Amino acid sequence: MTLPVSDPAAWATAMNNLGMAPLGIAGQPILPDFDPALGMMTGIPPITPMMPGLGIVPPPIPPDMPVAKEIIHCKSCTLFPPNPNLPPPATRERPPGCKTVFVGGLPENGTEQIIVEVFEQCGEIIAIRKSKKNFCHIRFAEEYMVDKALYLSGYRIRLGSSTDKKDTGRLHVDFAQARDDLYEWECKQRMLAREERHRRRMEEERMRPPSPPPVVHYSDHECSIVAEKLKDDSKFSEAVQTLLTWIERGEVNRRSANHFYSMIQSANSHVRRLVNEKATHEKEMEEAKEKFKQALSGILIQFEQIVAVYHSASKQKAWDHFTKAQRKNISVWCKQAEEIRNIHNDELMGIRREEEMEMSDDEIEETTETKETEESALVSQAEALKEENDSLRWQLDAYRNEVELLKQEQGKAHREDDPNKEQQLKLLQQALQGMQQHLLKVQEEYKKKEAELDRIKDDNLQVEQLLENFHEKENCGSRLCASSQEGEQPLEKTAVSNPVKSEREALLVGIISTFLHVHPFGASIEYICSYLNRLDNKASYQIPSKLTTSPLLPISTSDVESLMSRLQHTFRQEMTGVGASLEKRWKFCGFEGLKLT
Repeated sequence: MTLPVSDPAAWATAMNNLGMAPLGIAGQPILPDFDPALGMMTGIPPITPMMPGLGIVPPPIPPDMPVAKEIIHCKSCTLFPPNPNLPPPATRERPPGCKTVFVGGLPENGTEQIIVEVFEQCGEIIAIRKSKKNFCHIRFAEEYMVDKALYLSGYRIRLGSSTDKKDTGRLHVDFAQARDDLYEWECKQRMLAREERHRRRMEEERMRPPSPPPVVHYSDHECSIVAEKLKDDSKFSEAVQTLLTWIERGEVNRRSANHFYSMIQSANSHVRRLVNEKATHEKEMEEAKEKFKQALSGILIQFEQIVAVYHSASKQKAWDHFTKAQRKNISVWCKQAEEIRNIHNDELMGIRREEEMEMSDDEIEETTETKETEESALVSQAEALKEENDSLRWQLDAYRNEVELLKQEQGKAHREDDPNKEQQLKLLQQALQGMQQHLLKVQEEYKKKEAELDRIKDDNLQVEQLLENFHEKENCGSRLCASSQEGEQPLEKTAVSNPVKSEREALLVGIISTFLHVHPFGASIEYICSYLNRLDNKASYQIPSKLTTSPLLPISTSDVESLMSRLQHTFRQEMTGVGASLEKRWKFCGFEGLKLT
């Protein structure tokens, strides 16, 4: 179905149903008081089923039913609707808080003024970002305006009456993802979360039970205040709570036992008052029951009278004179009155049954109560005697405590007068201090010795590792020498002489090479010899006799220097320092010698 454009009322109704401001053919708004936020025309009441003349609710429009789109005329352009048989244009997933739309398919000659003229019908436009490639982004003030803009997707736009290709285009409107929209949406969500947390916190604080008031600490002054409050009926509950807290804290001792007993006695004096109050409340309850029973019986009498009126009206003498509607009302009222009367009658009978049951229980208990009263009198006399006995015993305990305290105070005074005892105590304290200091010194010496033992063990382990490395190097050197001697010619055997003459010298070469490799800046001959002698002394205690082929002799500087000078490709002597600090140092150059050889 389509509506003619020339009919302004039909055109306004169609635009109003779509939530857009109705425009005329020339582009002027037909209804100036249109409110786009409400989606309906102000001033015209909505059609409701309760209006006079409308007794049937119209069926709702199904969502699958296509909406008929009309031609939209603006000042500078005209929008033609798409083919209704074509499927709706595809759109992307809506981003959260989306207020920005993508508009593509604009005419090449389209300007920003024309875009504003077309899309300001959907709502307030905040910003437009137009591109040179016939598309733009439009940001609206509210989210619902985006849905109105999507309605224009698929429309063909024509500028004026021109048919030029540059003046026409097919609009494609889709959701756009903008950082400003996402930021505003996140801010709104955070605000809602804060409000929800605040509401929950206020609800929890409202539902939380109030904390009990703090209880003061025990002292003689506070004890006298609480004892006075215990005697007052209005302040009794507060004072009893304080007394209970003190007893549970363990404030009762020999000195304060009499005060606590007097407070407990005051609390016990309120038992008779509470029993009397209970009796008065029971009496009032009985009187209220009697009044309720009398009032209920009076109400039942009146209900009986009303029901009798209904029954008399239902007899044939009077019943024939009433109309059909009046007879129906009288019968309904009669049924209601009978039901209410039966309910009240059952309630009254239940009260009477309870009274009869109580009377029968009282008759049975009368015989037992006489015996119980005699026994209770004897028990009360025995309890009274016990209380008097306990009070006398507690008074004796209090007097004994006071006597013991006085004796202790006198004993302290006598002790202060004895100077010999003070001197003995001082001597004992000094002796204890001396013993403590001696124990601390012994502990420190023990810790130092343990540290020395650990250091010696570490040195022994290092020496053992060095010896194992030396033996491995010797074995490798002997194997290499054997292989080189087998491969070389006999002329070279006679020409080259071995600079290392014994196993001891080979061992020294290995130790010196390792030592100088650790010292890249070199070391003097005295430093090297002192290291070798120190290492030799340590090894003499640890190396077993099977591993040593020759006796260990002291190492001299001349022997070491002659051995190192023979091995020119392994050790090199350099002069370091300036002036008085000039010094000869040996360096390890074995890796350079390997490259040269």
